[in-house]
Amino acid sequence: MSRIRARFWDPTGDRHGIPTYPWQMAPPHLLTLRQLATRKLRPGGQGVQAQILWASRRHGAPGVRAAYLYDVRFALPKRIPTSAQLAALAKATAARRTCPECKQDAGYVLPRHLGTCLDCAQERAA
Repeated sequence: MSRIRARFWDPTGDRHGIPTYPWQMAPPHLLTLRQLATRKLRPGGQGVQAQILWASRRHGAPGVRAAYLYDVRFALPKRIPTSAQLAALAKATAARRTCPECKQDAGYVLPRHLGTCLDCAQERAA
């Protein structure tokens, strides 16, 4: 194991407070939220069980980055939205896409800083 990976190896949680693993070295039963979502699961009320730490060389955000892990054994199936919930989401999305000036569906969510569709904002600016 390299020095960098050894820096983040703490499966007991003595140094970091919770079990900590280097990139791609976590046990297979610990998954991120996105990994749970791809399996149609949710954390189900459990707290963060462990974390992955890695050194970031990303421009503008150097330092140590973290991904939080949840135990798949305690995860629950995702809830299925009701038809009323889906209808409410569709109505809210339609409201975010409708221009208040020309009353047309713009085909995209309107930029909040403009408050209108791009065509109406361009006409107002001209």
